[in-house]
Amino acid sequence: MMKRIAILFACVTTMMISTVANAECQKKNGEWKEKMMSEKIAFLTAEIGLSPEEAQTFWPVYNQIMSERDKAMKATFKAYSELQAAVEEGKTGRELKKYTDSYIEAQKKHRQIDDESPERFRNVLSEEKVARLFLAEEKFRRQQIHKFSEKR
Repeated sequence: MMKRIAILFACVTTMMISTVANAECQKKNGEWKEKMMSEKIAFLTAEIGLSPEEAQTFWPVYNQIMSERDKAMKATFKAYSELQAAVEEGKTGRELKKYTDSYIEAQKKHRQIDDESPERFRNVLSEEKVARLFLAEEKFRRQQIHKFSEKR
């Protein structure tokens, strides 16, 4: 009886520690993402040379586009996973076509957002600042990759 209680206690303790560790990891991930986004906002604002008035109209448009891109990327990953599972399960014919079409459609949606974003940015920024935006985004991306490689 004591052995069962000890095992039960060990299991409960392990689950509690695991839950606390998982919550802490999620908190750190959220903090990391917030920190990176703050850095990105400051970086892009400076690189583009946004005035306060421009920033007021630009950031809502930018955030909307980024949100749409994020949703499209998640849909693409989901469709890819489903397609991969269907192939591994040995599905054929119409079932496989459904998953393939779903994956291709998700990719098209992602590309469509990328194709439409320059025009949406042109509605709130000059052509020069739109060009600076694309250069700044790439510069920021490379900077983050470099930081990540240095940490490793």
